[in-house]
Amino acid sequence: MQKISTCLWFDTEAEEAAKWYTSIFQHSTMRTVAMYPKSLEAVTGKKAGTVMTAEFEIEGQHVMALNGGPAFHINQSISFFIHCTTAAEVDEYWAQLGKGGKVLMELQQYPFSKRYGWIQDKYGVSWQVILVDDMNVPAKIVPSLLFVGKNFGKAQEAVNHYLSVFPDAKVTMMNKAPPGPPYNNAEAVAYAAFNLCGEPFTIMDGPGKHAFAFSEGVSFVINCENQEEVDHYWEKLTADGGEESMCGWLKDKYGVSWQVTPTMMSELMRGNNPEKQERAMAAMLKMKKLDIHGLKNAAEQKG
Repeated sequence: MQKISTCLWFDTEAEEAAKWYTSIFQHSTMRTVAMYPKSLEAVTGKKAGTVMTAEFEIEGQHVMALNGGPAFHINQSISFFIHCTTAAEVDEYWAQLGKGGKVLMELQQYPFSKRYGWIQDKYGVSWQVILVDDMNVPAKIVPSLLFVGKNFGKAQEAVNHYLSVFPDAKVTMMNKAPPGPPYNNAEAVAYAAFNLCGEPFTIMDGPGKHAFAFSEGVSFVINCENQEEVDHYWEKLTADGGEESMCGWLKDKYGVSWQVTPTMMSELMRGNNPEKQERAMAAMLKMKKLDIHGLKNAAEQKG
């Protein structure tokens, strides 16, 4: 299991989207599809027995598609690089992901790549398809954070913050923005790459005005082995202006959404005991930071 994985928020299209993505990427697998229990009907408005999550893997990246309703939407603040070794591969991903989508940056040659384009697919997920000279990159698909609006100029600060929170963390590339327009900010980052718990990320400062910001539309799931890990990530990521939410969700001080989740909960939801799942979910609804002991007791009906 990846220590940090991605969650995509949909209204009702989670399973449909998961099947579409796994049909596009060569190395991909559909995993578990979980249904809504009765305990969540009143809170979510989702009927028991309908799809809650569809988990899948594409190019080694674990993704959870969540049917959360219309409250949140995916936007360009978090996108995904697709590293390609041939122009034909770039063109193929561009054609497949562009069906019903929207072009954000035209597919063409740029100073940083002989072939690159940025596209938003029909579900709102943004992809940066790029030709690289070789595959000396950490992964085929890498999430990318775009710092805009009130966050503009804070990308390097954010990297340093995340490196202080996560183990096995390091910066692998840091390209500061050139002086003058369009950045006009000595602190701005044009492009940086870093690892958290061995998982690759990229980050950029985006100058200009943008009609989007970080939201629950794309979040990162931290899979925790014990309560000590849950407590650590919850405390560090909610510090200095972060926000606690419900059911293990939080926002850090930059507005990036995280789910601090014990692995036992994921294992329970993948199991075949709906009664235990129902009891654990009911207990989770009453929590902000998740309590492993309380979840286990609820699942086993212990006081």
